[in-house]
Amino acid sequence: FRRWLPACFLGLMVLVFVGSVCYPPTTHEAMSCRVPRVLHWLSEGHWHWIHTPNTRMNNRPYGLEWLSAPLLLFTRSDRGLFLLNYIPLLLMPGLIFSVTTRLGVRPRVAWHWMWLLPTGYSFLLQGGSLGNDTTPAIYALAVVDFGLRAWASRRMGDLCLSILSAALLTGSKVSNVPLLLPWAIVVLPLLPMLMRRPVTTLLLGLVAALVSLLPTAILNSHYCGDWTGLRLEQAVTEMKHPVVGIWGNALLLAKNLAPPFFPAARWWNQSALALLPPALVNPMVANFETGFYTLGELPVEDSAGLGFGVSWLLLISVAAAWCVRPAPKTQAAGTRSIPPSLRRALLMAPWFSLLAYFMKAALMDLPRHISGYYALLAPALLVGAGQAVIVWRRWWRALALGVMLLAAAVVMLTPGRPLWPAQTILSKLLAWKPGQPQLKRALTVYSVYGVRSDPLANIRALLPPGLPVVGFMGSADDIDISLWRPLGSKRVKHILLRDSPEQTRQRGIRYAVVGELNLLENKTTLADWQKRTGAELVATAIATVSVTQGPHSWYVVRFPD
Repeated sequence: FRRWLPACFLGLMVLVFVGSVCYPPTTHEAMSCRVPRVLHWLSEGHWHWIHTPNTRMNNRPYGLEWLSAPLLLFTRSDRGLFLLNYIPLLLMPGLIFSVTTRLGVRPRVAWHWMWLLPTGYSFLLQGGSLGNDTTPAIYALAVVDFGLRAWASRRMGDLCLSILSAALLTGSKVSNVPLLLPWAIVVLPLLPMLMRRPVTTLLLGLVAALVSLLPTAILNSHYCGDWTGLRLEQAVTEMKHPVVGIWGNALLLAKNLAPPFFPAARWWNQSALALLPPALVNPMVANFETGFYTLGELPVEDSAGLGFGVSWLLLISVAAAWCVRPAPKTQAAGTRSIPPSLRRALLMAPWFSLLAYFMKAALMDLPRHISGYYALLAPALLVGAGQAVIVWRRWWRALALGVMLLAAAVVMLTPGRPLWPAQTILSKLLAWKPGQPQLKRALTVYSVYGVRSDPLANIRALLPPGLPVVGFMGSADDIDISLWRPLGSKRVKHILLRDSPEQTRQRGIRYAVVGELNLLENKTTLADWQKRTGAELVATAIATVSVTQGPHSWYVVRFPD
């Protein structure tokens, strides 16, 4: 850490850690889906298909949830869950160096990029939160690393670790399944090693199956007739036309090039469809998730990908490497036992995996969803003698330092864990410049993120104390984590709009919290629902769950005995 790049990385890790310790987690998907689903399992004492409109609680893979279950059970707190991403983030530089050098990247180049790639905004922001993209990135690197180690060592242990890493990779996110291609290229020629130890292979296969996507796929097939579970998600569809998916997702990948601080984001989001050529817009509107073109004023963990700094430095490095005189040819350490044909195949395989994903995915936050791909895509861009020359150039080092400084600013300014008195300063600026829309927007964002870990605290205060069960009737994106707090003190049971009074009574629900947005989405009113269920209105309050939705009414109701 006496060298400037490792020292910068260490500084970033300190900032991430401080933010994670000072603030509770605010990741929307985690607060609305992943943490509550574990609390549902723990409250029942076993896994079960949850009665909820939030289909993500049931059809998504369980990898990160099984890791978080012991922490939630024994600590009764979500404050330590960030370690499930933070520790893998600390391991990323070493794995990047090992994989890239084994794939032919010069050690000098690999050493510089092992510190730069982990500063991608997705990794930094999720490394201090509850996102589910950083840990799979480590699994993806481990798949290739242990596979190449097995080629060199012919040790059964390395091969087993590669297989288990592949299983964990698929068990974390369905979008990582195409990354089994580079794993297959490495492992399939080594299968005779497994045949010589059938008992070990059988046990290995059983463990790998249990931690992989397989259990989720089986349960999805049983409960909804679709192994992916996408049949349950009306808002998310598979790509209808693969060709549109290829060029459309390639355009969405360019979101990584957007400036990290983009005050004009609101204007862009309102004008993009009118500004872009209809030949591009119309096919994407017909195939992609609503809002595919949107950008944010700041990178946030819910949408950030590799980000501005690392993405532009990669592109500039590739272009500059073509224009310099190559350094004397050297062979990267660890490549002598790996056939050149295997290295070439592994350099290209992640790009084919990405192409396969492009043909299927129709999601708006593509840069975040492919976080597991970035570290395996990079070696193909960094091989070659020219890269070893430019990393010593002063201009390149100045750009690398700029990447680190931008990353530090992103970590310090992120709305979920600001390392500056954001609300205090913005409130004073707004008092000085009343009506300034950008200041008002910034204050709103920081204020909503400031309570996202417990957005319905004022609603919870309206419930009678000591309730063992609380009902919750909200939309699929509403956050019910407030009703679980303090964790382990009560159970939250979801109510569907179609549920009868008898069903609600049989589940032991006497009091419930009802969201106005859910009623509006289903084109009904609280009065109509009360007539059907006999529920009595106890109290009403206003709360904001997300910036996009804005403030809405929440109702506390009591069901007749």
